[in-house]
Amino acid sequence: MKIPFLKKEKIPEVLREEKISIGDIIAPSAIEETRSHLRLGERLTRSFFIFSYPQYLSTAWLSPIINLDVPMDIALFIHPLETGKILRQLRRRVTEVQAEIGEREEKGLIRDPQLEAAYRNLEELRDKLISARERVFDFGLYLTIYGETEKELEDVEVILRSILEARLVYIKPALYRQKDGFLCTGPYGLDLFAINTAMNTEPLSSIFPFVSFDLSSNEGILYGINQHNNSLVLFDRFNLENYNSVLFGKAGSGKSYAIKLEILRSLMQKIDVLVIDPENEYEFLADAVGGSFINISLTGPHHVNPFDLPKVREDERPEDVLRSNIINLVGLLRIMLGGLTAEEDAIIDTALTETYAAKDITPDSDHLLWGKELPYPLMSDFEDVLETMEGAESLVRRVRKFTKGTYAGFFNQPTNVSMEKNLIVFGIRNMEEELRQIAMYIILRHIWKTITSELKKRILVVDEAWWLMQTEDGASFLYGTAKRARKYWLGLTTATQDVIDFMKSDYGKPIIDNSSLGLLMKQSPAAIDFVKKTFNLTEEEKLRLLEAQVGEGIFFAGTKHIALRVVASYAEDQIITTAPEEVVKIREARKKLKGT
Repeated sequence: MKIPFLKKEKIPEVLREEKISIGDIIAPSAIEETRSHLRLGERLTRSFFIFSYPQYLSTAWLSPIINLDVPMDIALFIHPLETGKILRQLRRRVTEVQAEIGEREEKGLIRDPQLEAAYRNLEELRDKLISARERVFDFGLYLTIYGETEKELEDVEVILRSILEARLVYIKPALYRQKDGFLCTGPYGLDLFAINTAMNTEPLSSIFPFVSFDLSSNEGILYGINQHNNSLVLFDRFNLENYNSVLFGKAGSGKSYAIKLEILRSLMQKIDVLVIDPENEYEFLADAVGGSFINISLTGPHHVNPFDLPKVREDERPEDVLRSNIINLVGLLRIMLGGLTAEEDAIIDTALTETYAAKDITPDSDHLLWGKELPYPLMSDFEDVLETMEGAESLVRRVRKFTKGTYAGFFNQPTNVSMEKNLIVFGIRNMEEELRQIAMYIILRHIWKTITSELKKRILVVDEAWWLMQTEDGASFLYGTAKRARKYWLGLTTATQDVIDFMKSDYGKPIIDNSSLGLLMKQSPAAIDFVKKTFNLTEEEKLRLLEAQVGEGIFFAGTKHIALRVVASYAEDQIITTAPEEVVKIREARKKLKGT
């Protein structure tokens, strides 16, 4: 049995001609106009016009409407008016006001301040128009809001009225003219309402809604996204009056993430970076970019000798460098030995001078040799000198803790760390907690020696700086670094999550004052009032810091400050993330990659 094939019929060409256009695709399925709204398919719209303005308009009064988190179209129509015609109208109006003032004087009535103010304002406007300092325009402002239901439209209308009427600006819905309102706020340039108010240039300028600071420049690095206007925050900290920055944020706010992102992008700009890392958070970053991670501990292989001296620059005197180093060492020993009496302070000062002299390092020695392979003294040499001095018995016993036994492994060794890489991280997490502050001080002094030896663009990050701020000598040295950093082309980044502890020091506020750049991230309720007072924040900025998401905050650059969201590319995120679950995934992926 044969099964016949189905016969294929050809569709006539005229019937195959396409009639669908782009308009058919984007147009709503139906349009319905009612008294108070327009229905576009499944959505509703309602249009308004502004019909009354106060005598005085504040700057950016429209900005709260622009920033509302609701779908809305806004149309501004500005129609220039002929100056000559306006001047004739003003002349007539001035004459009327002047005549009314004169009539009141003839009748012996008391003066009317409102009439006199109107006369002054009219005359002032006439002068500005004649000198072309002002122009007059007809201005119309229309709004169209969107919603799924009439109740949603009414809720948005209530919000609009409350915002505008608080500024004595009044709106009305375009009853029976919703179609015209929708077209007015569309991209057609049609002012179908023609409900305009005459305004001169000065009040008209207050209509401009985009008043947030813009920190975009042709140089620098990307810090994040401006949350006010979604612009890029591109900035170069080395263009400010000083290059220092402070960064405060509670644990988990994204503080370290933001710092590492700045480090990564600064390295791409050929800027060297040095980091004091109390939690070893920067180890993965240092490994990824080919930097050095120096793990500091009592039993580790890395040592820093606090008696090292910097190389004397051509613009410095050797006696000043030696004297400054001895003063800093007195401060270090004051921390190490748990405080010094006035007598002990003098003994230490003399003993340090003699310790250097024993190695032929004096103000009269050849300072050009400094910074090379000189036999710098060690803590044990200092102990030997102390033993020969009268009244130093107690000091010898306390110093011996750092020259004998476990402590000697770090405090009584010559320096063997290299400072050649573009990124150098000093990790001190494995240092005993009671010695961590001392280690930070010694490392900071060693870094400062490197900085002063060669003029080069650098960034120094001191994370969890409150450790150093616990003693006056540590805080004083950090403040001195912030104050002198600009001279050596250095930008100091001071970061901490304990704002209150940081500010308890007498040097906390001066460090902030000597920092032109700042980033405040999410704050705890216990610290927010303290932060608000310190940084002179508004109530809105205070609430923003309390409710900030991870990676969000307020960015300060000189006198400008904006709401910032830190953003990173996928590749950057893989390098700098500190989220434990992400770190585990990355490590597992690296193990698999090495295994293959």
